[in-house]
Amino acid sequence: MSAVAVLDFHARLGPAPGAAATLLAAMDGAGIGRAAVCAGGLVGLDQLSKLIVDGGRAEAGADNEGVHRACAGSGGRLLPFFFADPARDVRAYAAAATRFRGLELSPAVHGFRFDDPAVAALTAVAAAAGHPVYVVCLGRAGTRTADLVALARRFPAVIFVHGHCGFTGLDADGLALVAAQPNIVVETSGCFTAIARLAVARLGPGRVVFGTEFPLQDPRVELAKLAALGLGPDHLAMVAGGNAARLLGEVAA
Repeated sequence: MSAVAVLDFHARLGPAPGAAATLLAAMDGAGIGRAAVCAGGLVGLDQLSKLIVDGGRAEAGADNEGVHRACAGSGGRLLPFFFADPARDVRAYAAAATRFRGLELSPAVHGFRFDDPAVAALTAVAAAAGHPVYVVCLGRAGTRTADLVALARRFPAVIFVHGHCGFTGLDADGLALVAAQPNIVVETSGCFTAIARLAVARLGPGRVVFGTEFPLQDPRVELAKLAALGLGPDHLAMVAGGNAARLLGEVAA
């Protein structure tokens, strides 16, 4: 992997002091050049796992300004995403969008459905800003992959990034759904190797992006999974970083 430019599409910065330095050190140790980052640590793992299974809503807000400051001091290596709560962040995202590189929405954390009018309002801001929208689906009505596809159909100019290649890490059916919707790409962190390989086969290497979900996952684990896919040099370069760079405006489309 050392000869391939790697851009991690999905890492997080927690609220602890020194989080950016910790992330950059992990990137250096794994050979990752740049990363798109979003606020992390809004809720603990016990609460998050309960929200994923039982539903509900966390009231904790993301420190988007803190993420922006950390990225501004990274020499261009960290690219900030705005983590929006649809219930309260539409105006804040609209005001700040030009300083960020993308939008993240999490029904697990903030307890919304994809057909919520506020989700549409946030997506409209992303469309105006040229931002990709990173989303993790769940297994409940209103938050499933089919619901994401319906949202993507309403906003064909927006690129949606389907986190973790779908719900559960083994969502082959979800890949079949998104394959037919050209403005959805998939991100590989947390899914099984077989699902990452299936994503490349079904969507093509141009619609798959590498991610780590740092700090929940060691980047070296995700890089090992990427290497295990057995991609040829051109396709590996696309998945490892080329596609992400294009989506983030780092290279010409």
